[in-house]
Amino acid sequence: MKKLKYIIAVSAIFMAASCDDYLDQDNLGEKGLDTYYKTPTDIEEAMSGVYNAIYTTNIHSEEQMAANLMDNMMFGGGGPDDKTAKWVDNFEDPVEDTYHDMWKQSYNGISRANAIIESIPVADFSKHFKTPAEAENFKKQALGEALFMRAFFYFRLAKFFGGVPLIMTYDADRYVGRSTYSETFAVIASDLKAAIETMPATPVTSIPTARYGHANKWVAEAYLARVYLFYTGYMTNIEKQATADLPLVDGGSITGTQVASYLNDCINNSGHKLASDFRNLWAYSYVNISAGTNVLPWATTEGLSWVGQDGVSPTFGTGNFETMFVQRFSFGDWGWTNGNIYTNRLALFNSMRGNSQVPFGEGWGWCTINPKLYSGWSDLDPRKRGSIIEVGRADQGTAGYARDKGDHETGYFNKKYTSLQHDNGAGSNVGMFVQLYDWSNADMQLMHAQDFIFMRFADVLLMHSEITQTPDGINAVRLRAKLGPVGYSLDAIKDERLHEFAFEGLHWFDLLRWGDVESAFNDVIPVRNSGVDANYSVKYRPETKGLVPIPETEMRVLNGVYTQNPGW
Repeated sequence: MKKLKYIIAVSAIFMAASCDDYLDQDNLGEKGLDTYYKTPTDIEEAMSGVYNAIYTTNIHSEEQMAANLMDNMMFGGGGPDDKTAKWVDNFEDPVEDTYHDMWKQSYNGISRANAIIESIPVADFSKHFKTPAEAENFKKQALGEALFMRAFFYFRLAKFFGGVPLIMTYDADRYVGRSTYSETFAVIASDLKAAIETMPATPVTSIPTARYGHANKWVAEAYLARVYLFYTGYMTNIEKQATADLPLVDGGSITGTQVASYLNDCINNSGHKLASDFRNLWAYSYVNISAGTNVLPWATTEGLSWVGQDGVSPTFGTGNFETMFVQRFSFGDWGWTNGNIYTNRLALFNSMRGNSQVPFGEGWGWCTINPKLYSGWSDLDPRKRGSIIEVGRADQGTAGYARDKGDHETGYFNKKYTSLQHDNGAGSNVGMFVQLYDWSNADMQLMHAQDFIFMRFADVLLMHSEITQTPDGINAVRLRAKLGPVGYSLDAIKDERLHEFAFEGLHWFDLLRWGDVESAFNDVIPVRNSGVDANYSVKYRPETKGLVPIPETEMRVLNGVYTQNPGW
């Protein structure tokens, strides 16, 4: 229940906060820098506001949804009226300000983080702790978290928009132009480096459950590697400016060797490790236990058991040592302002359209899966059926699937993030999480309390292999999947990342940084569009360089200050 209390408390404080004007900043009630940020409670409340900025109102501004729609392994899907999903999938801007919420919320988060970063160095927390060491430890963790989250939001902006305005202090001028791509990444890298050097090296086994979902030193090290790989790859393969270094604000740079050293620290000292079975990372592995009966025969046959999603000592599950950083989700309520953004809408939108099955419930049918991924994936790899729902299979709980309910139908859906439900003992099918947490509202649109995983330890291992060009990380991940070892090659990395992280919002960015994006988008796939046979063309527009448009509202408000991204 700690998870629910945390998200509900955060939403109660910040759900009415919005950013209606250009790069506006919130103020937390009547509190300002001169009266707030004086106590640990102040800092914790302010930090909750920083994390709250991850959530967006518009579904297309959720980075995992946007990245999956643009990926070649997922199609638009949905029903005939879900035109925006199809347009985004085809690299078209469906309406004005498609990604405006991502822009606004990212800058809200940056502004809130700036306030913490400026206030903590001069704050004295000593009277709130038993020892000066405890007070200093709190101070370092809070400052490092704020630095990390500022980098997180700038990275989110840079991945989608490219170079963006850099607002580095709470009261800085908001009416500034876009910085270059390299200048933006220099800020991201510098903040992550400072966060790593600031936060305590607390093993994950010593981090309290109440702190789950917060960033720490290990998360910052992992994200620095992700930023390094994306920046150097994008500059080399998209901008055609070859580089092996990540710039810093002070004019220095971070090399691959330095990044590998940070990853070694994470691997050796964080306490994170792979789950014993890849499939136990996903909530479907708990549905038989929750239901008290065998509603997913395949999961019982395979002996699956969920590790849970509250860290090493979860409310439900055996203990999760692999997940490193998440977007926490709970339930929604139509009585709240933006009351549906705190439930996992990726699960809702990716679920089977027009089919309320047990254990896989109904959703909107977006992001249907490219059948070439399924057909080209070895049946010997347990991640195949661990990632993809196949319709019409009794052992998968989909024998009663009725087709022709949506568009771009291929017969394959996302199993990692999907609606889960079973009988509640009174003859009604109710969401698994609703029953686990005894939630009062069983609305199928508001019942998805599964966290979204931003970073897993498996990524640390694969990034280490890619940066060092050694096979150890690849083979550790393959061993978990009961696959034989391979030698290092970039092709081996590409194959492993596709199968390990399918539908987790990473593959699209991998295609970009590897320079594979144009060659990956040249297929024509047979699909069903609401009962009609059709062909689907997997499209990409290279003139966009993989970027989305700067929101039109921002362009108008700052008439002439911004240059629109290419292709838009």
